[in-house]
Amino acid sequence: MTKPDYGFLEKAEAILERVRTEQAANVDKATDLMVEAIRKDELIHVYGGGGHTTLVMGEMFFRAGGLANINPIMETGLSVFNQATKYLELERTVNYGSSIVKYYRIQPGEVFIIFHNIGINPATIDAAAEAKRCGAQLIAISSSYWQDEMPADHVIRHPNKKNLFDYADVCIDDYNPVGDTLMECKGFDRTFGPVSNIVDFYIAHWLEIETINKCVERGINPPVWMSANRPGGDAVNAEYLKKYFPRVKNL
Repeated sequence: MTKPDYGFLEKAEAILERVRTEQAANVDKATDLMVEAIRKDELIHVYGGGGHTTLVMGEMFFRAGGLANINPIMETGLSVFNQATKYLELERTVNYGSSIVKYYRIQPGEVFIIFHNIGINPATIDAAAEAKRCGAQLIAISSSYWQDEMPADHVIRHPNKKNLFDYADVCIDDYNPVGDTLMECKGFDRTFGPVSNIVDFYIAHWLEIETINKCVERGINPPVWMSANRPGGDAVNAEYLKKYFPRVKNL
């Protein structure tokens, strides 16, 4: 008998396991940078390059059990909270990503995380280029499949033809398949069942979990939000709000 999800869970788990085993060394490098940012009392900037990728940035921000020094480079125009056809145009617009990053005044040496599983569109490439121009240490989460397999003249590519991984100090491959889908059905002409956010959310939480553990091991007190819905949560979070409200534009 066919399983209720038609094998989707097994296929998604296979990608997650591949990330866990093959990207551990890159996660280790990335979290060393994040720990150092906490030690120096710096913000960790997070950017999503357009569409559903921006949801991962939101998942890391002001999240119970997550880091309090996350600064989301939040732009509604690129997100799913804009009209769909409008954000699709904006993520393909040259210089839009760089103008967003400029507003946040990234400082030399700060950690800048970019999520975009495709990793070739102008809003991603320009943001990465601007972050590097500011002297940021860039952690990129993206798919080598999309970057390697898309033709150089593909309509969504930045005119400079570069990939996100070309700019990154640390590259974490999410192995997102071209098309972002895992399922197929006989008699239907396209694949379906998107997987990118499942994998990228896993990577985002893994980065934070590893960073927090490393901080504790090294005698650094990591800033971690407590759920505001549990007793004592508001009191704990009030201290972080006092500290980060003047620094994080979306608090």
